[in-house]
Amino acid sequence: MQDNIVEVDRSVVPNALNFAPRFNVAVPFIERHLSEGRAGKVAIQTVDEKWSYQKLNDRVNQYGNHLLSLGIEPGDRLMMVVRDCPDFIAMFFGAIKAGIIPAPVNTLLRIEDYQYLIADSACAGFVYSLQFSEILKPALEGSSHNPRQVIVAEQLAEDVTTASADLEAAATTSLDDCFWLYSSGSTGNPKGVVHPHRSMVCTSERFAKNTAGLREDDTVFSVSKLFHSYGFGNAMTFPLWVGATISLSDQKVTPAMSFEMIEKFRPTVFFGVPTLYAQQLRAMESDQPDLSSLRLCISAGEALPGDVFRRWKEQTGTLIMDGLGSTENLHIFISNRPDDYKYGTSGKPVSGYEIKLVDDNEDEITEPDVIGTVWAKGESAARQYWNNPEKSAAIMKGEWLNTGDMYYRDAEGYYRNAGRGDDMMKVGGLWCSPFEIEARLIEHPKVLEAAVVGHADEDGLLKPAAYVVLNDIQDAGDAMEQALVEHCREGLLRYKYPRWFHFLDDLPKTATGKIQRFKLREDG
Repeated sequence: MQDNIVEVDRSVVPNALNFAPRFNVAVPFIERHLSEGRAGKVAIQTVDEKWSYQKLNDRVNQYGNHLLSLGIEPGDRLMMVVRDCPDFIAMFFGAIKAGIIPAPVNTLLRIEDYQYLIADSACAGFVYSLQFSEILKPALEGSSHNPRQVIVAEQLAEDVTTASADLEAAATTSLDDCFWLYSSGSTGNPKGVVHPHRSMVCTSERFAKNTAGLREDDTVFSVSKLFHSYGFGNAMTFPLWVGATISLSDQKVTPAMSFEMIEKFRPTVFFGVPTLYAQQLRAMESDQPDLSSLRLCISAGEALPGDVFRRWKEQTGTLIMDGLGSTENLHIFISNRPDDYKYGTSGKPVSGYEIKLVDDNEDEITEPDVIGTVWAKGESAARQYWNNPEKSAAIMKGEWLNTGDMYYRDAEGYYRNAGRGDDMMKVGGLWCSPFEIEARLIEHPKVLEAAVVGHADEDGLLKPAAYVVLNDIQDAGDAMEQALVEHCREGLLRYKYPRWFHFLDDLPKTATGKIQRFKLREDG
């Protein structure tokens, strides 16, 4: 087989991915498009610039050559704190093509977080966008590790233009370390998730192409940033795999920003998160953006409430395809499909992945409607957590990944979210899912967002407490509490209603839009 080729055998189900013995993933994702006639096609567009596939290929090679000339060697880590822009993508794949391991990280962290990441990764190179220098300069000065090369991304983008635009791909294999992503660290320090070359091929072929149906003629826009595994696929690997066009923005995510980008670039596929979809629906009450270009919307990060799914379809005529993914599996492995969906669920296993639910003893649950922890098996799985063998052993069970997500499977085979393992609570000895209560709360016309966590009552027993963002904060009060109690009792088992209500202006969230329930538990 020719070097750097992956053959997709469509004669079997699921399709078999056969990798050449020598395989560098930058070749099929970038260089391949030139031989397939896309050299002049727009690969990436922003408000300020457009890059063709030819320019992207040349810049990838220039980045790879220049990074090597700086003394960053194959196998070294290159930490990237870089804003979303075409140079992010070129730098990322340029490093990979040169055999260097890129590790893009969250651009919204604190000084102490970056100090930890720099030391943990022992990175040889550290690249950052100038706009983040106020945080990153003291982080670098205070870190116990000193990268050999510290480079401002804007200067690097200028310097690489003089490098050669020809680069032979490093001799790697599909199972060699390719890139890192850091997990969110919601229960401790972030963990370096080490992915091999084959991971992004698997998610792009299994989910993007075969499940979501992305095509070469698509234009894609994602509000999730490139440093996050969801945005990493949405706004980079998925469109590049099928030869589509990427629309990028580094602006703060708001409904107004998303509407502006959709109206300007006319994407056919939009990737959002449940929180944003809810905010967009609220904004549409006074604003009527032109969303007519969209043929498909996709959601992940947290389970999409059925009411948001229903209202979005009524308002826009477009389906939101919800799914479940993880950084460890790189992207979505359970999903609804354009031709097979059920609102209020995360869908069914993506072809090429095996899914099982296990109980507290790690025994498989086979009967429907019984809550268990999701374990997933597929070729996109990370190899390990960097420098953390104990956590690797606890989560990576041979070929299986323990995702920590609590789900149950209904009689029709659709998977329904029950929250993270540490979000679940027992009320009166019975399991209670915060997501189920949250989904019921936001069905109330006066509720915009809701989060539910367990709080102890005066007897030390755990009961649901609701944190609610109303459409109008002026509605907060005893009458609203009673109305929401009755609303929950009418739609849920009687014991599941919240015992306490806290009305907030906003819910605490991660940079990628996930509600941080642990902060609500701490504050309670």
